[in-house]
Amino acid sequence: MRKQIVAGNWKMNTLLKDGMELAKAVEKMEKDKHSEAIVIIAPPFTHLSKIKELIESVKLGAQNCSSEPSGAFTGEVSPGMLRSAGVEYVIIGHSERRSYFSEGNEVLNKKVKLALSTGLKPIYCCGEVLGERESGQLYDVVRSQLEIGLKDLTLSDMADVVIAYEPVWAIGTGKVATPDQAQEMHSFIRGLLGGMFNAEVARNTSILYGGSCKPSNAAELFAGKDVDGGLIGGASLKADDFIAIVNAI
Repeated sequence: MRKQIVAGNWKMNTLLKDGMELAKAVEKMEKDKHSEAIVIIAPPFTHLSKIKELIESVKLGAQNCSSEPSGAFTGEVSPGMLRSAGVEYVIIGHSERRSYFSEGNEVLNKKVKLALSTGLKPIYCCGEVLGERESGQLYDVVRSQLEIGLKDLTLSDMADVVIAYEPVWAIGTGKVATPDQAQEMHSFIRGLLGGMFNAEVARNTSILYGGSCKPSNAAELFAGKDVDGGLIGGASLKADDFIAIVNAI
């Protein structure tokens, strides 16, 4: 059976001391509550080793990784380095990486494969911008992102892959996809996975919603039968808000 997951993407926020305090607060709340969902936090790279020492109930994620295992790639962090720091999950293909750093589906496919080969579990992101939705290209865009980004993965590989649907037009804009819009795309993605792999992969892959999810709308969004949790941005920077979203599962 597929897992319910709530992952907090801290993005480029918090200095080390503040990040450690936030991680401790999330860990304490999750340990007290012991929710059935898998709870993940993805701090900046600089925080990973220290935060790993502070968490037990909460899983550690990273926000990105290199497509190369090692070498002369100044400023890059390889999946192997992340794994050695205690990271279990890595976000790949976030809309900000695609937009600001021009990461295309082909390089993201390399990242996914390399992450899997080092024992990391990719949270692979897909989603359309406003113009693509309004012009009716939303399904073609998401199909391409998944077909190329997950190309050549095996059925066993897919057991460790999580998908996150990001309606890019609803991130930081004040707009939020309706529960029906979220469920509709999640259902499309699940069907697409069935065609790309098989019915078992489609049934067992966790698909997260990643677009301006907060305590006030989380339960309604998560009620969709194909919505298995959330990839949370701004609301993950406040422990109370983040855990309230976790409790909405």
